Amino acid sequence: MSYVDKIVKKPWGYEYLVYENADVGLWFLYIEKDQCTSMHCHPKKTTGLVLLDGQAEISFLADKRQLEGVSKVMIRRGLFHSTKALSEEGVFVLEIETPADKHDLVRLRDKYGRQSTPYEGAPHEEKKNVDCLWFEEPAPGTAKTYKFANCRLKIEKINDVSVINNKKDDDLIMFLSGGLVRVIDNKFHCVTIPGDVGRGEIVKHISKQLDGVSEDTLILTITKDEI
Repeated sequence: MSYVDKIVKKPWGYEYLVYENADVGLWFLYIEKDQCTSMHCHPKKTTGLVLLDGQAEISFLADKRQLEGVSKVMIRRGLFHSTKALSEEGVFVLEIETPADKHDLVRLRDKYGRQSTPYEGAPHEEKKNVDCLWFEEPAPGTAKTYKFANCRLKIEKINDVSVINNKKDDDLIMFLSGGLVRVIDNKFHCVTIPGDVGRGEIVKHISKQLDGVSEDTLILTITKDEI
């Protein structure tokens, strides 16, 4: 099923696809103040949540943590979690899933009565509008930049690790394809993979110990706008 031209309405807000390839699906979520996603898990996929703007609370079965934009949390397969908006304007979130499969979903609890139900179907869908974000894949060696949710989002296809090493420490770097590699016995071994998200400081530290990036690596850099 294609979600390229759809908005999926939720009792807590809405979500829609902003980019997809053979490795990942990248979605934008808007959650209204005091609303929250179900306590759910993904048995087959890993997800990364990037809070672009606002304040959110991420709950797990045994604990919880608060996030403020720009920040991220990685969710392993099978980890139950829920995201709640704390800020008056709600929260603006990017969610990357590896592999792309919206129907890989187990709801444990839900304040809207959706526990034990599958992902929303056609009655909850509407057509995208001109305000919806969509990432166009750039040509090798080039980049496209977007301003959204008080952030600058730069998607670029790179073959030179120096692009990563020139990022700011506070940037978030998301791998959409390819990744950082180590060469062993003339073979490339990926150390980061599509779906990984890390702070610029950490990604740069790792990159300087490795042998570069795989051909046509695609990254998304997320930078908080200066006010």
